[in-house]
Amino acid sequence: MKPKLFVSTILAAMLVGPVSTAFQAGAVAAGPRRIEVTAKRFEFQPGEITLKKGEPVVLVLKSADVAHGIRFKELGVDAKVGKGQTSEVAFTPDKDGTFVGHCSVFCGSGHGGMTLTLHVVD
Repeated sequence: MKPKLFVSTILAAMLVGPVSTAFQAGAVAAGPRRIEVTAKRFEFQPGEITLKKGEPVVLVLKSADVAHGIRFKELGVDAKVGKGQTSEVAFTPDKDGTFVGHCSVFCGSGHGGMTLTLHVVD
């Protein structure tokens, strides 16, 4: 191999190597998708969320007033949050479909109708 070609090849490898490593590190640093949900009497905002099957997510549940909770029995998700606080629950949906979660902490007269719908797609 000619010396100039050898030096050019080495320099190119040195430039491309750190760039590809930086992209890989960025992908790892992104982590699971974070979804913020605010609970207040007697609703969740947003009221519907679409997720991808197999994609890790962190549900960040915030209370705007009293204690609340959210439970998706079919997905094994159950989180509770105190008055004015925030809690997180990490999960990976393993089946597709539409799942209705209910507030799992009694929060008043409209508690029974307080739902959040998850649409899990392939």
